Amino acid sequence: MFAAVFGSVEQGIIYAIMALGVYLTFRVLDFPDLTVDGSFVTGAAVAATMIVTGYPPLLATAVAIFCGFIAGCITGLLHTKGKINALLSGILMMIALYSINLRIMGFSTEGSVGRPNIPLLNAETLFSKFHAIWGSLGIDDAINGFLSSLGLEHLPSTWGTLFLMIIATILIKIVVDWFLQTELGLAIRATGDNKKMIRSFSANTDTLVILGLGLSNALVAFSGALIAQYSKFSDIGMGIGMIIIGLASVIIGEAIFGTKTIVRTTLAVILGAIIYRIILGLALRVEFLDTGDMKMITAIIVVAALVLPQFIDKRREKTRKAKRYAERLSARNHALSKEEKAIVETRANQ
Repeated sequence: MFAAVFGSVEQGIIYAIMALGVYLTFRVLDFPDLTVDGSFVTGAAVAATMIVTGYPPLLATAVAIFCGFIAGCITGLLHTKGKINALLSGILMMIALYSINLRIMGFSTEGSVGRPNIPLLNAETLFSKFHAIWGSLGIDDAINGFLSSLGLEHLPSTWGTLFLMIIATILIKIVVDWFLQTELGLAIRATGDNKKMIRSFSANTDTLVILGLGLSNALVAFSGALIAQYSKFSDIGMGIGMIIIGLASVIIGEAIFGTKTIVRTTLAVILGAIIYRIILGLALRVEFLDTGDMKMITAIIVVAALVLPQFIDKRREKTRKAKRYAERLSARNHALSKEEKAIVETRANQ
């Protein structure tokens, strides 16, 4: 059980970066961007291809982020300059990226036009480089020794990946929080809220939409590059349903932790991604479910995340109405009792 939860938390933190990208488009820009399913694979494909052809993992990851940014900007151009519907723009880019990703992974093999997957089993990645440093510190032995004394079994071989991703995700969250409170970030948020209003202040909403989509897909591609290095492979089908995972993370986080401030909302999105992976991991441990049921489980989780908050809000509203009614009734009875008391005193004085 502990090993399953630990693995889910590790993956959840990596997917949280992708969820932050989805949050930027769906919540901040109010743009239904389906490019995510393609740009996630683009990040994985670029990183994996560059790593197997001898480039440093850090450079490969940086180029993957840049390619994701370009993919998002093209979606923005299709919508703003091409006047194509927002949903259709994302779908068209997602379809185009399927072929582009095959071509990118084809560069890993000489003379190959396209390739559906790239293994990274013996390749050096960001995680393997970090593990080489982390292992020399002896932290894993100390943590596992402590947990073993508590009676826990099947402990992870290393805590380095979790530590690295916690640091990376916190840094990204801080940057996103800072950016959304800058003048440019506020303009992007205003564009998502009311385009007509922000245009009245002479702001170029087309540029803001393109930039927002670019930054969103850059985060998605970054997550894809990390997942490829974490899982030790890149595959053309690894992005299918990624937009649903991102939405589930956003919805679950907002429903549980609220959205009062930007700082709180981005934290909620990250925690939502972790909770989603934990729920998914525990669900797959049920005997009659297997990995083929993952998409169905995801759909059920999203439906529950959408329906339950509405049900809870209705119950709260009903409780508030009943409380207000009881308070008004109590005040009315109190006023009547005062009036009756005054009448009794008046008659006594007479």
